Amino acid sequence: MRTSDFNYQLPAGLIAQTPIEPRDQSRLMVLSRKDRSVAHRRFHEITDYVKSGDVLVFNESRVIPARLSGRKAGTGARVEILLLRRLGPNTWETLVRPGKRLKSGSIIELTANAASGNGHDPRALARVVGVRDRGIRLVEFADEAQLSGLGKIPLPPYIHTPLTTPERYQTVYARADGSVAAPTAGLHFTPELMKKIQDKGARCLFVTLHIGLDTFLPVREDDPREHPIHREYGVLSQEVADQINQAKADGRRIICVGTTSVRLVEAAAQANHSAPLQPFTGWVDLFILPGYQFRIVDALITNFHLPESTLLMLVSAFAGKELIDHAYREAITQKYRFYSFGDAMLIL
Repeated sequence: MRTSDFNYQLPAGLIAQTPIEPRDQSRLMVLSRKDRSVAHRRFHEITDYVKSGDVLVFNESRVIPARLSGRKAGTGARVEILLLRRLGPNTWETLVRPGKRLKSGSIIELTANAASGNGHDPRALARVVGVRDRGIRLVEFADEAQLSGLGKIPLPPYIHTPLTTPERYQTVYARADGSVAAPTAGLHFTPELMKKIQDKGARCLFVTLHIGLDTFLPVREDDPREHPIHREYGVLSQEVADQINQAKADGRRIICVGTTSVRLVEAAAQANHSAPLQPFTGWVDLFILPGYQFRIVDALITNFHLPESTLLMLVSAFAGKELIDHAYREAITQKYRFYSFGDAMLIL
């Protein structure tokens, strides 16, 4: 197995730059692992495939305004900070540019508009307390509560069209602040669609996995097993564990909405080697590759992912690489929209 095995050629015109409106009008490819069939639907028609007793697991993490601007104290040089993950009260691992200018002890004056030089802009102070490779810095903020008024929602680097409404890069059920990227499979859902799903007798459960920068990054190593996957913080409650356990005991399906939900429930299952599933709180570094034996997930709702990404490898592990190769060729032929604002796939 090589990283290059998970590559494909995507026409630039299929990279979605803007979201479909309404949310549930995006296209849906329905892929059957049992008979290898492919169906083309609209996302709101996903209710045709949901059965009474099904359990859908959603990641309710909310994207934070993680892109910050400021100036280095003393020199006035402009600085950009991307929050990656929270390490503790007021302390974050960040990506800083230009990183070479910011050594340990450097002070950064953050403003809502660093370019304006307007002394009346909202301000906050930050200090570099640790230096790591590739522009990664540990930063301590005087008061992280101020950051929500200073930052902007970060978008993936392949999206060049500004959003008119930042909330469009949030799921309608997001409530736990902490991600720097959206759990994009959930962007297709509306409150009305979720109610229809529940009216069919299915249950919606919510977990939290705060998504980090690695979501955007391709695997660099020739052997993907050597890739150091970024840790992400997750929470799965006792109530959710109990309901998943009961559904599995009853033979009912667990449908994960997005790869992040998959990683969390499977990591929680691995943390306790014997059934039943236990509640989980902690860091998740599970890298799912072909050959992985899934313990919890029976079906998956996901978008179409970047080539050579950990997400594409996870989906290939779930459905089988040959079937995913076939589905992606079909998606390109049928001109599906790819990536964060793209169309969706239901794998049964």
